[in-house]
Amino acid sequence: MKELLPDIERWRDRGERFALATVVATRRSAPRPVGSKLAVSDSGELAGSVSGGCVENEVYGSAREVLAGAPPQLLSYGISDDLALSVGLPCGGEIDVFVNEPEPALVDELLPLVAGERDAVVLTDLETGEQRLLRDGTELARGRSGLVEREGRKLFADVYGPPPRLVVFGAVDTAEALCGAAKGIGWRTVVADARGKFATRERVPSADELVVGWPEEVLARVAPDHATAVVVLTHDDRFDVPALEGALASDAFYVGAIGSRRNQARRRERLLEAGVPEEAVDRISGPAGLDIGADTPAETALSILAEILAVRAGRDGGRLKDAPGRIHAEVA
Repeated sequence: MKELLPDIERWRDRGERFALATVVATRRSAPRPVGSKLAVSDSGELAGSVSGGCVENEVYGSAREVLAGAPPQLLSYGISDDLALSVGLPCGGEIDVFVNEPEPALVDELLPLVAGERDAVVLTDLETGEQRLLRDGTELARGRSGLVEREGRKLFADVYGPPPRLVVFGAVDTAEALCGAAKGIGWRTVVADARGKFATRERVPSADELVVGWPEEVLARVAPDHATAVVVLTHDDRFDVPALEGALASDAFYVGAIGSRRNQARRRERLLEAGVPEEAVDRISGPAGLDIGADTPAETALSILAEILAVRAGRDGGRLKDAPGRIHAEVA
């Protein structure tokens, strides 16, 4: 939704209404994930996508009908003999798309929350089109947009909130490469180092936030949550051990550390001696990254970020040609 804000605000400034088409369910290898959106203005402008082009023309037509007074529509598309030459999905997937004109009052309340990356959930009744905004949808906001059951009704929960975070300990060259790659996929990045001469904007220009401080201070400040990945690059037990100990005690979904297997074994013993439970220590991805033959800092960063994404999606990071399941994973 955030990427649509400039267009939606421009239309609203001109006094134009708009319809919103949202992917509410996918099956098999759908081209766009649940929550993807296509907005259509009263004057016929488009923003966003629900399929990468496969069904946009049909959805556009439905959006124009809704703007002309038709009720909200729940559309289903998939590859079939009838649709193969018209609006079928060549990737073989299926998608359900809900098209409606959001209430102006709901839009007025939602857009500032989206722009400010605040937690919010829009619940939509797919039968009646009724919508309501939850500002304190804590239970839902910890998940991902999708279908839910509430009081016997099928609702679509459209979840908004801050992007995932990457917290890196050690302001080294790989930290800059990691931040650049993570920002490219929309994540927020934090780089921390107790050595002030290392944690400088000149050395790590891609970091959204630079923090000079010891790991305990940094972790108390950034408070890693379920949408946070932590990577330790420092190669120094003074920093590594407290950073890993604190990260493992948090809700961070990924905790990784670079270093040889010998260093990993020594670090593991230090953590166990510090009283960290063995099952917690087992959570550490170390050496961090996927086995892609990485050598340079940029390649190492790519390897680590790829593992982070795989863990977030519950995947093992193998080759797609060998994967038994669907290509596009639903991320929890």
